[in-house]
Amino acid sequence: MSALRTALLQSSGQPGSPAANLRALDAAAARAAAAGARLLVCPEMFLTGYAIGDDVARLAEPAGGPAAEAVAATARGHGLAVLYGYPERDGPRVFNSAQLIAADGTRAAGYRKTHLFGAFEREHFTPGEQPVVQADLDGLRVGIMICYDVEFPENVRAHALAGTDLLLVPTAQMHPFEFVAESVVPVRAFENQLYVAYVNRTGLEGQFDFVGLSCLAGPDGTARARAGRGEELLVADVDPELLAASRRANPYLEDRRPGLYPGPHAAHPAG
Repeated sequence: MSALRTALLQSSGQPGSPAANLRALDAAAARAAAAGARLLVCPEMFLTGYAIGDDVARLAEPAGGPAAEAVAATARGHGLAVLYGYPERDGPRVFNSAQLIAADGTRAAGYRKTHLFGAFEREHFTPGEQPVVQADLDGLRVGIMICYDVEFPENVRAHALAGTDLLLVPTAQMHPFEFVAESVVPVRAFENQLYVAYVNRTGLEGQFDFVGLSCLAGPDGTARARAGRGEELLVADVDPELLAASRRANPYLEDRRPGLYPGPHAAHPAG
């Protein structure tokens, strides 16, 4: 199986303008495809911007809405899969969502953020309830979560146990939490023996200062590629051979003893 060349678009786009952000996504897809990428991953809420206040509800649209159709045209036109973040409307509810569009333009998977961060998100979004969402892409099992979700160890472990090879994490990670991008994400990749594509926004946006530092973390616990603080299109390979070799060398999942840690609601003896 050949490596999956993956492009990470570190950008905040133009907050409040889905049309401008769809144009930026199409331009990035062209650059990514020219570099041989077969997957482009965009940040959290890339379609609309993150710090847009009550415009979250105004700009939210269904999973099969006009933006999905535009991204599908981009995917087909450039021959690569695209993951993008957006506010998803489902009846009266709005979710902080990410959608994976396959290279043929079909909708491969949709994920709703399960762990909402801070007052802004809790005010504007409903939390999702499905922790593990996956799709098959070029022979790899790809999983999706969003930003804060990756900071919960049991959340990523659930993906590992479900066979995820590459975990896509669009994010809006801000100062002063740089250590998440720098340290936590590579550790998550190592302890769960999978790749993590962590793709951030950048720069000042409303009350937030997004720090960039997007990375493709490998199962060896290293950042196989790392962006700086500004706008950047990072391209790196997800190598199935490295993944298989790392899993043979680090059999964390086989060596688990789940009977010793049956879950957070289990009774624990005193003392």
